[in-house]
Amino acid sequence: MNREYSSFRDPSGYVFEEEGIIYRQINNVYKEHFDCLINSGLYETLVKSNLIVRHKTVEKEGISDNKYLVISPEKIPFISYPYEWSFDAYRDAALTTLKIQEIALNHGMTLKDASAYNIQFVKGRPVLIDTLSFEIYKEGHPWIAYGQFCRHFLAPLMIMARVDVQLGKMMMNHIDGIPLDVAKKVLKGRGGFAAWLHIKMQARSIAKHEKQKNVSNRKNVKMNLPKSRQIAIVQSLARTVTNLKMKNRQTEWGDYYNITNYNESSFGLKENLVKQYFEKIGQTKMTWDFGANDGTFSRIALKNSQLVVAFDIDPIAINKNYNDIKKSKEKMLPLLLDLTNPSPSIGFANQERKSIDQRSKPDVIIMLAIIHHLAISNNLPFEMLAQWLSTLCKYLIIEFVPKTDSQVEWMLSTREDIFVNYNIEKFEEVFLRYFNISEKNNIEGSNRVLYLFCCK
Repeated sequence: MNREYSSFRDPSGYVFEEEGIIYRQINNVYKEHFDCLINSGLYETLVKSNLIVRHKTVEKEGISDNKYLVISPEKIPFISYPYEWSFDAYRDAALTTLKIQEIALNHGMTLKDASAYNIQFVKGRPVLIDTLSFEIYKEGHPWIAYGQFCRHFLAPLMIMARVDVQLGKMMMNHIDGIPLDVAKKVLKGRGGFAAWLHIKMQARSIAKHEKQKNVSNRKNVKMNLPKSRQIAIVQSLARTVTNLKMKNRQTEWGDYYNITNYNESSFGLKENLVKQYFEKIGQTKMTWDFGANDGTFSRIALKNSQLVVAFDIDPIAINKNYNDIKKSKEKMLPLLLDLTNPSPSIGFANQERKSIDQRSKPDVIIMLAIIHHLAISNNLPFEMLAQWLSTLCKYLIIEFVPKTDSQVEWMLSTREDIFVNYNIEKFEEVFLRYFNISEKNNIEGSNRVLYLFCCK
């Protein structure tokens, strides 16, 4: 029985895993609220709307004495975090949270948690995974999770839209959302009336209450916010979030496949080789595509994989891929990732949010047209890369790009070529310490070579 470390924050219950099955213990303290979730029809409404993960009640021992019951929710194939999402994915997650809150209010309940970590993506669709996020609504009481929603969703999205989309990474440094006083300083007045109302004024209010020493006076503040007014606020927030757009910006790889030095024939050959490699590998549970760009080669892997996680450093490419998946409902998850600085383990004891290799491991990794960026632009030795990859996967599809390639020539045009070991002979020598070559093919029309490695 393996308890999910991050669930320590919620006294309502615990998440644990046993033999690959996810369970959630619901504590006695949450009994009344859970019964209301089921009996009010809210849970069924959310399930029918594909807004929450399904669960079933099971006969199972819990992990503490205060158990009310145990449920087993559907397992999310790969857990992702807000600082890995594209802009439009982040916005959809915010809108889903607001939609759930409005539906909950109409069923006599409210979200007590509005954490971005409670949203996950399945086939391009955001869903709530925290069944215990709800509590019974009390007439006149404001939305208790309003501040959390602003820290986790509104502030990051406004900063990404008004300042720079890459600043979504700020969520990595602020595990409970971007503090509103920080958001106010970063925005510097940008964001219009919505930023003034939901961020600046709320930050000012928080500062005022922190200075208030009389705690009893705070507790005795009269609650007088009708449900209709709260629904109007939620709808206003939804309009604000909907109107947030990512700035038009050209990135180095956002239009990669239109500027690559591949001709149509060699690109088609490369696609066919990847297809053949997957036919040889057979059916797999999960594939990771490092440097996936818009997902062109990730989609080849889909025919043989139950899930493809498409990683890329470029926010424009990832956003395009996400919007394509929304339409196609493919079993693909596009995520932002810098291979030279991947998502770390963070939170208390560095265990609340996990690094990518702690969350899951793939059967296959694809690495096309990326090794020269790692080895030359980032001075990453073949040895370190090969060793790390061998701990992750069974099969590796990787493309070697030689110095005679125009992309590498361009990279070396402004710096001294100190990379005496960057050649195909050294590449094979190092990778063969960890892998066996299953397939090796020259890509005609280019100087590149494609490999299918099998881990030793």
